[in-house]
Amino acid sequence: MKSVCVYCGASPGMTPDYASAARQLAATLVKHELRLVYGGGNVGLMGVIADEVLRLGGQAIGVIPQALMDKEVGHTGLTELHIVHNMHERKALMAQLSDAFIAMPGGIGTLEELFEVMTWAQLGFHEKPIGLLNTHGFYNGLLQFLQHTGEQGFLRASHLDILLHDDQAESLLQKLRTYKAPPTTKWVHSSDL
Repeated sequence: MKSVCVYCGASPGMTPDYASAARQLAATLVKHELRLVYGGGNVGLMGVIADEVLRLGGQAIGVIPQALMDKEVGHTGLTELHIVHNMHERKALMAQLSDAFIAMPGGIGTLEELFEVMTWAQLGFHEKPIGLLNTHGFYNGLLQFLQHTGEQGFLRASHLDILLHDDQAESLLQKLRTYKAPPTTKWVHSSDL
């Protein structure tokens, strides 16, 4: 593993604990000589983690659509900044540049990015590990909902296991390093039973 894609909010959130967690994740990435790949912004948790990685001497690679650069939210001090045409290209390039994914607290965009790479893993399009940095239980409700989804027959247990989670950056990174992708299987249609 050489690069970790971090999905996180363009807002700092309501508590300074989220920014502290972003700085801790940055320190963990740099300690393990892992490049940060992220959405290329200079605002919110995105800006916090990128600034900290750079301050500590690590590498930060951003991927941002031209429309967001035009709004002056792109980080111009990164190791590399890729400017793409749209959000679809952004997500595809971020995934291509990364060996693993971590979602920190964030909004709808963060969730959308997380669920897309999780869907790709479920379908066997990649075998890269995916984790939630569950700062102060931010994702507890989501984890409960995914469990409910499985209980209702819409998500296999093996697919639920695709999503690793921890509230500490170091232990989450260890889980990502030891992850083994489950074998992909076809869904059984009720008429096949």
